[in-house]
Amino acid sequence: MARNTYGVDERLETPFNIKHFKRAAVYIVKYRKQMILSLILSALASATGLLAPLLTEIALDDLIPNEKIKELILLAFLLVGTYVISVIFATIRSKTMTIVGQDIIYDIRKDLFAHLQKLPFQYYDDRPHGKILIRVVNYVNSVSNMLSSGLINIILESLNMIFILIFMLLVDVKLTLVVVSGMIPFGMVIMFIKKRQRRAWQEVSNKSSNLNAYLQENIVCAKVTQVFVREEENAEIFDNLAEKHRKAWMKAVGYNNLLGPAVDSIAIIIRGAIFLVGLLLMGPLAVSVGTIVAMTSYAARFWQPIMNIANLFNDFINNIAYLERIFETMDEPVAIDDHEDAYELGEIKGDVEFKNVTFAYEAGKDVLKDLSFKVKAGERIALVGPTGAGKSTVVSLISRFYDINEGQILIDGHSISDVTLKSLRSQMGIMLQDSFIFSGTIEDNIRYGKLDATREEIERASRTVCADRFIQRMAEGYDTEVKERGALLSQGQKQLISFARTLLSDPKILVLDEATSSIDVQTEKDLQEGLNELLKGRTSFIIAHRLSTIRTCDRIMYIDNHGITECGSHDELMAKKGDYYHLYTAQMKEVS
Repeated sequence: MARNTYGVDERLETPFNIKHFKRAAVYIVKYRKQMILSLILSALASATGLLAPLLTEIALDDLIPNEKIKELILLAFLLVGTYVISVIFATIRSKTMTIVGQDIIYDIRKDLFAHLQKLPFQYYDDRPHGKILIRVVNYVNSVSNMLSSGLINIILESLNMIFILIFMLLVDVKLTLVVVSGMIPFGMVIMFIKKRQRRAWQEVSNKSSNLNAYLQENIVCAKVTQVFVREEENAEIFDNLAEKHRKAWMKAVGYNNLLGPAVDSIAIIIRGAIFLVGLLLMGPLAVSVGTIVAMTSYAARFWQPIMNIANLFNDFINNIAYLERIFETMDEPVAIDDHEDAYELGEIKGDVEFKNVTFAYEAGKDVLKDLSFKVKAGERIALVGPTGAGKSTVVSLISRFYDINEGQILIDGHSISDVTLKSLRSQMGIMLQDSFIFSGTIEDNIRYGKLDATREEIERASRTVCADRFIQRMAEGYDTEVKERGALLSQGQKQLISFARTLLSDPKILVLDEATSSIDVQTEKDLQEGLNELLKGRTSFIIAHRLSTIRTCDRIMYIDNHGITECGSHDELMAKKGDYYHLYTAQMKEVS
C-alpha cells in the first residue's frame, strides 16, 4: 500500500462533452411517458398555485373595499381549492419521479456491471478495486436524480418562470420590467462561478475515489496490517487522504454557497425597487395597493424558481463529474470479446494445438515467441520452469483470457478466436493457487459452476477430492456460512472446495495452476486418488511447484527463453540430464 498509489488523481476532463448527455438520454427516453405525465401534473400544480396573488389583488382592490361578502367567501374557497389541487398534483408527480429515478439507477448499474464483467484482467490489475466500486454504487446513485427529477425540475422551474411572467404582465407591465431587470446581475454571477464550480466538484470526485480505494483495501488486508504493526502509518495515510477530501469538498461547497446569497440579495433589491418605482415614481394613483401586493408576491415567486434552478445547477455541476466517470468506465475497451462471425463451439474432445504462437503483455517484450506443440485429448501435460517464464501465460491463452499477437491456438481443430467465449470457457476448468471463496454456504460455493447441481452431486464431488471430510466436521456441514473470501476456512480447505467446484462443472480441459500449493503433504497424498479421478478422460495442464506431484504426467514441458526448451516424460527428461533434471534434483535435495 504505497503512499502515492492512492494519492494520484485520475485525469480530469476540462471541457464537458455534450455526448455524455446524449448517451444519458438513452436511459431517460425509456421512461418518457412517466416523465411527460409528471411534467404535466407539475405544470398544472404550478399554474393553479399562481392564481393566489391574482385573486388576492381582486380581493384587496374590489371585494373588500366594496364589501362584497358573498364573493369574498367564494374567493376564499377558491383559494383553498387551488392549494388542495396543487398539493394533490405535486404528490402524484413526486411518487412517479421517485419510481422513475430508481428505475434509471437499476438500468445504469446493470449496464455498468455487465460491462465490468467483460473487461480484461489488466483493467482490474491497473487500478484499486475501491475506485471501481465507488463508480458502481455512489456515482450511479448521485446521477440518477439528475437524470430523472433534475431534468423535470429544470423544465418545470423554467415553465414556472414563464407562468409567473405572464401573470405579472397581466397585473402591470412596467413593474414586470423592474423585476426582469434583476436577471442581468444574476447572469453575471452564474458566468463567474460556472467553470470554477465544475472543476471543484471534479476534484471532490477524485479525492472521494482515492479515499474509498484506500479504505476498501485496508478492510480487506486488516490482518496483514496488524501483523506488520502498520496501524499508525495507515492511519496517517488515511488522515492525509481524508483531509484532502475535506478541503476539496469545502472548496466546492463554497462555490455552491455563492448562488443562494446572490439570488436572495437580488430578490430583496428588486422588491424594494417595486415599491420605489410603483409608489414614488409612478404614484399611488397609477398603482393600487392590490397591484403592489400582487407584484411583490409574484416577484418573490419569480425568484424562487430562479433559486431552484440555481440549486439544480449546483447539483448538475456536482454530478457531471460522476457522469463522466460512469461513461469513462463504460468506454473501457473490451479487449477480449466475440468476433462478429463467432460461432458456438460444440462439445469438445480436448485436442489442443499451438501453432507458432507469439504473445507479449507489453509491446516489444515477448513472453512467448513462435511456440508450437500438440496435445491429444485426455493427455496430462505438466508445465515447469523458472518464475516468469510463461507457464501461467500458456494456460491463460488456452482460455483466451488474452489474445495472442501472432499464430493460432486450436481446440479440436477450431481456432479459439473464431468461437464464442461462453462456449469455449464453459468447457474448461481452471484451478488457481489463490482459490476465491464467495460469501454464502459451502454448498453455494461448490454449486457455483453448475447451478442446477443436486445436493447428491455436490457431496459426491466433495468426497472425490477429499473435501467431504472437513465439511462434515463443521457445525452446519454443507450449509455452513463461510463469510466473505472464506474467512472461516484455511487456505487448504479453500482449495479443496475449489477442487470440488471444478469437478462438479465437468470440464473437458482442466488447468491446475499451483492448485495444490496450500495443501499439506498428507492431504495431497489422500487427494491424489481424487485427483486421478478428476483428471481421468480430461486434457490436463498442470503447473506445480512440487515436482513430485507431476511425475505421472504423460509429458512435461520445460518453459524458458520464450518457449519450450525440453519436452518428454519424467524418466526421459531425467535421463537427458538437462534443465528439468537440474530443477528436480535441486528440489529433492531441499526436501531431504
